[in-house]
Amino acid sequence: MSTINLTKDTFEKTILDGDIVLVDFWAEWCGPCKMFGPTYEKVSEQYPNITFAKVDTEAEPELAGYFQIRSIPTLMAFKEQIGVFSQPGALPEDALTDLIGQIEGLDMDAVRKEIEDEADEHEGHDHADHEHEHAST
Repeated sequence: MSTINLTKDTFEKTILDGDIVLVDFWAEWCGPCKMFGPTYEKVSEQYPNITFAKVDTEAEPELAGYFQIRSIPTLMAFKEQIGVFSQPGALPEDALTDLIGQIEGLDMDAVRKEIEDEADEHEGHDHADHEHEHAST
């Protein structure tokens, strides 16, 4: 599968429809982006089950702003609609394929539990203590 271009109108649907979606935030004037582009395209051909998308930060400043893209290229990865990776910088081919292998191997039940646990921690200990009071009565 070759890469697809995303816009603010197609971004959400693409994330919702894809099991694994990689997104390359780039710009035409960016030298490292131009160097990473052919690698990204080549690797996309090896993984037909993964959506390889690109966001032109010049054409889609709202998306770049929403994701707080400060440096390009930035690669983001979503698995089962959850952002699991975000890092600026061009990756060499072997690092990109290694990353894909790690994403494919993620236990998403464990990831969801970790997100839930972090959300519980942000609510504070009072809430947890309150639950224990109910459990003992």
